[in-house]
Amino acid sequence: MTSAVSTSMGQPIPAVQPETDSDDNNKTELHSISWNQDYGCFAVGTNHGFRIYNCEPFKETFRRDLKSGGFKIVEMLFRCNVLALVGSAANAQYPPNKVIIWDDHQNRCIGEFSFRSEVRAVKLRRDWVVVVLEHKIYVYNFMDLKLLHQIETLSNPRGLCCLSHHLNTSVLACHGLRRGQVRVEHFGLNMTKLIRAHDSKIACFTLTFDGLLLATASVRGTLIRIFNTMDCMLYLFGLCFHVSACFHLITQLKTS
Repeated sequence: MTSAVSTSMGQPIPAVQPETDSDDNNKTELHSISWNQDYGCFAVGTNHGFRIYNCEPFKETFRRDLKSGGFKIVEMLFRCNVLALVGSAANAQYPPNKVIIWDDHQNRCIGEFSFRSEVRAVKLRRDWVVVVLEHKIYVYNFMDLKLLHQIETLSNPRGLCCLSHHLNTSVLACHGLRRGQVRVEHFGLNMTKLIRAHDSKIACFTLTFDGLLLATASVRGTLIRIFNTMDCMLYLFGLCFHVSACFHLITQLKTS
């Protein structure tokens, strides 16, 4: 599977139009919710466009609505004006196999990536754009959008992938090529680690901010395991009786 990368000026996103509930076509449907890297904001993708919210104090920061359709992925970069957008299947202008790098301050597209298959997730760092497809991950340099790395993975329809965000570490975690396996790339150290985290399929995983610890949970939802990403040693594990509780505990680890 190959990717095509291009940059363009793009089309300005039109100003927001008032919503009404008088017609079913005007009702807002939720497509996605995603946190920014410090969990101080979150982005919401809808069938009309996207919205950005601040957490403390809680308020809507801004929104953009489009006549062409909504976005299934909206990824923030901390609190800056740059967003990564992937359109929903119904979006006539931005299809789900294309990633748009959007500068909301300039109100234009500053780059785009096109693929042969649907984009499952996008992750951002200050120096990377990471695009997740079902069987492959692409890592691009944010400055010039040049391809840096390609990683083959097990089937990944949910787009599981996570990054460190500390300035001194460059860590990426993703599916390996075997069930229950997590691949950890320490790009700054030119080192790859393969962690056999679970016997069953992995439901979720995340890195601490510095990328030195990895928390994982399987689809069984019974155990959370925490590994040292440098030596793959099991740091600790705990019982968890439901997958949703596993997600909650992993989020607590990531924000601590």
